[in-house]
Amino acid sequence: MATNSPPQDVPMTGNQTPPSIPSEEPKYGGFTRFEIELEFVQSLASPSYLNHLAVHKYFEQPGFVEYLRYLQYWTRPPYLKYLQYPGPTLKNLELLQQARFRTEILDINVVASLAEEGKKASVEWHEKR
Repeated sequence: MATNSPPQDVPMTGNQTPPSIPSEEPKYGGFTRFEIELEFVQSLASPSYLNHLAVHKYFEQPGFVEYLRYLQYWTRPPYLKYLQYPGPTLKNLELLQQARFRTEILDINVVASLAEEGKKASVEWHEKR
């Protein structure tokens, strides 16, 4: 009987440090760790993607939750300046630190509410310009 559980990755260690800003670091599949982590953290701006992760039980894995905690380095310089959508990216990263939110994102109404908030914020930002 097949289960729909997510793959098991290498667990994070407590002393994991952020990657160096693009430099001569090793490449994984042609990309640096910086590029991979930047792409992933930016994907957290999507409420639908958060729901996908929850449906596939990623938020139930302690190692994945630890990885989300580790990714908070994106909230500080010099990393912050590389985010294309810092508002929703950082808001959702902050929400993901809460166990309650990691469960609530399974609710399609929560997903829709987050998406609507994002649309409103985008419109307001453009109106201010």
